[in-house]
Amino acid sequence: MMKNLYPFLAAMLLLCLAPMPYGYFMLVRFVMMVAFGIMAYRYYVDNKTIASYVFGALALLFQPIYKMALGRVVWNVVDVIVALLLIAMFIMEWKRAKRNYVAYRPIAPDDNQGLDDNQFEFQLKGKLDPKELVYVASEEDKELTNLFETRPEVLEGWGQMIGFHIVYLPLLIKRLKEKKVLRYRAPYLGDEAINNISIGNDFLLQYLDNPGDKDKLKHGFIRTENIHRGEDGKDKATNRFYPLSSKNGEPLADQLHRIGKQISAETYRAGHYIEGKVQEGGHDKDDTEELMEEVRERIAKLRQRGIAEYLLEQLIHPDDRLSRLIVTKDYRIVLPDYQNLEIKMEPLVKAVYLLFLKHPEGILFKQLPEYRNELTLIYEKLRPTGLTERAIQSIEDVTNPLLNSINEKCARIRGAFVGEFDDYMAKYYYIDGARGEAKKISLPRDMVTWEEEEG
Repeated sequence: MMKNLYPFLAAMLLLCLAPMPYGYFMLVRFVMMVAFGIMAYRYYVDNKTIASYVFGALALLFQPIYKMALGRVVWNVVDVIVALLLIAMFIMEWKRAKRNYVAYRPIAPDDNQGLDDNQFEFQLKGKLDPKELVYVASEEDKELTNLFETRPEVLEGWGQMIGFHIVYLPLLIKRLKEKKVLRYRAPYLGDEAINNISIGNDFLLQYLDNPGDKDKLKHGFIRTENIHRGEDGKDKATNRFYPLSSKNGEPLADQLHRIGKQISAETYRAGHYIEGKVQEGGHDKDDTEELMEEVRERIAKLRQRGIAEYLLEQLIHPDDRLSRLIVTKDYRIVLPDYQNLEIKMEPLVKAVYLLFLKHPEGILFKQLPEYRNELTLIYEKLRPTGLTERAIQSIEDVTNPLLNSINEKCARIRGAFVGEFDDYMAKYYYIDGARGEAKKISLPRDMVTWEEEEG
């Protein structure tokens, strides 16, 4: 880590006080320029603006390209001051690391351990993963907040040791935005709307079944222990709460060890976790066609587990905010209300899509031969150079209900939309329908514009 280089950098600077050869001073300038530049960037990423400016200025001061003629005495003073700064930073970070150090020890269930009355009811409808510990707080603990944001590896390592995934909501939503998951789930959100989405550690407390319990959950972890049907007929989650504080005088390592032992004892007594296999991403993977494998892989990268999936639903509330669909004069398919998103397809696949788009009543696959000429005319517009014998044969295949070609094209159409945004809204745009019934695109036709027909 960078902090381990601080003493080495300080030693290099202090050696400049001795009568060293000219080449050594040039080496020091180059090393300091690189090191301070990296430090400035890291502080900038961590939103520590003042530190970023300080080390950015030092990088410019030491750069060897345009040397600043300060004189030997002034440079010696600068070297000493910067060396002392580095030493001080090393000592501060060493003390912080020692204070937050977690000594991982094996945790065995202790059947004699007294368990606190730490159960609280949440209206979470079973969305929490039973192997997640989510940090919640109704009051701010600045030291804990700083630990979570600057040294997440401490809690991640502890979570791995006890077999749980640690969730810190502000960092989670930041990662989701970085991976463009929000845009996938809600394509109508613009950049400004996405940047303004934020979440606090009190987010989940609004779902307490008894709002009065909020005062009891000042700061700590919650864990889902059981999902049950409440008297009001709604699914509810029984969550256990484990307080964690930097102000109670107990070392952080001891608190985490005690929490781990308590969780181990609770689960040991219960004899099982929540029944049911938790699939990757918080839900079962769809058994889609082989042709959509690439799309499935892309979606899998966007999926998040447990609480992340629930947060997405709560934050953006997917609804019927459908986009208009425009077929341009050059037959591009554009969704203007989804950031002018263009849905790209191969010519024959697009021709099939446009055919169904022209028939809001739908088309029975067994009647496809009746639409062969119409499909051919559409395909010719997409291939102005003319149709080859192979292209004509492809049209005959796709309109032959005894072959699988039409199912293949519909799978590709679905993949084109689901690959861009969530199926919750994509289902209105692709061809679908029950077995034996007419297949159709359910998007209301008053939301469809054909530019060629307006001219």
